[in-house]
Amino acid sequence: MSEAVSKGLDDEAILLAGHGSRREKSNEQVRELAADLEGRLGIPVDAAFLELAEPAIDDAIAGLAATVSQVTVVHLSLFAASHVKNDVPLAVTQARERHPELTINNGAHLGVHPALLSLLDDRAAAVEAELGVDREDDDVAVVLCARGSSDPDANADVHKLARLLYEGRAFDRCAASFIGVTEPLLEETLHDVAKTRPDAVVVLPYMLGDGVLTGRIKDGAREFDEEYPYVDAGFGEPLGTDHRLLDVLGDRWQEARTGSVEMSCDTCKYKVELDGYEDDTGGARAMLRALTHQAEHDDREDVDDDPHVHDAPEKHVAVCTNQTCAADGAPAVLERLRQAARDSDHCDARITRSSCLGRCGEGPMVAVYPDGVWYGDVGEDDAERLVADHLDRDRIASELVDQTL
Repeated sequence: MSEAVSKGLDDEAILLAGHGSRREKSNEQVRELAADLEGRLGIPVDAAFLELAEPAIDDAIAGLAATVSQVTVVHLSLFAASHVKNDVPLAVTQARERHPELTINNGAHLGVHPALLSLLDDRAAAVEAELGVDREDDDVAVVLCARGSSDPDANADVHKLARLLYEGRAFDRCAASFIGVTEPLLEETLHDVAKTRPDAVVVLPYMLGDGVLTGRIKDGAREFDEEYPYVDAGFGEPLGTDHRLLDVLGDRWQEARTGSVEMSCDTCKYKVELDGYEDDTGGARAMLRALTHQAEHDDREDVDDDPHVHDAPEKHVAVCTNQTCAADGAPAVLERLRQAARDSDHCDARITRSSCLGRCGEGPMVAVYPDGVWYGDVGEDDAERLVADHLDRDRIASELVDQTL
């Protein structure tokens, strides 16, 4: 970075916000990218996490507040789903209230970027070399597989990436697929591609790290290769810490600090009413609603001053009933919770369905607000206990806790 560019940045820092994982290797990847970005831009870059790892975003901002006057939060998120649209903005809003002297810019997700297409192209070429095929001479199909989301905007970007990867390249076909939450699932997409009888199929995990979901994508490619002997199939590696990610992160930093962040608000289910998503209030949006709703009804000594027709419930319980949790029995858990709450003489809680809470594979998920306690792997038999202990007596069922916010 030139001296002219770096001048004036001595009082600024970047906070790279990752998701956080139980796998320390994934957390180290975020820290490595933060260090590489610092080397690229020539200003301090710290790493922080939404959950499952330290430091949390608010703690990291508090640490930076003592040394700089401006912090730009850059998202290490592939798409704009609930974490980008709800969780990080909520953390930033709360940090601004705690540190009024600090300018905090909130950036955008990685999104669709030419550098990412270049990276995917190289990942595909590496698999072609392993399989001994060449897209210029052979029919090579690519299946781009992402995590999957309950947010239609995020899912649409996967399809856009797949189409852009196809445009201008000699692939026979590029298809988008998902490993969970939404359709088309990887297995279904691979079977559809096999019907066209390509010479080879390249499966590209659209993941940052080599975690559990990436492993499932690779397993799916192996199973497909065994099931269809007339098609050669192989899988690529995740994005990792490739230097092209720094190109994208640098652009997102510049956008945020200059006030030119562009988000897809016209197709965001949290900002406009989309068919089929009218009632979605999942994740942090549900928590924010619960907190503000409760505050609106506090201290109602004079009804004339605040003429609402009811008092706020003490608790708001959100039960994820999205595809993965529903398959694990979430609807039954929801009904048992509601019945136990009705039977209780002490429970004051509103129990509602929620869209995806972002903990697929750990469910059914039950989140209790404003306490910020998330329970995982909840069964029907656990429902009465959650009501009796947590909702009635404020005693956390510790062995069921998945995380706390």
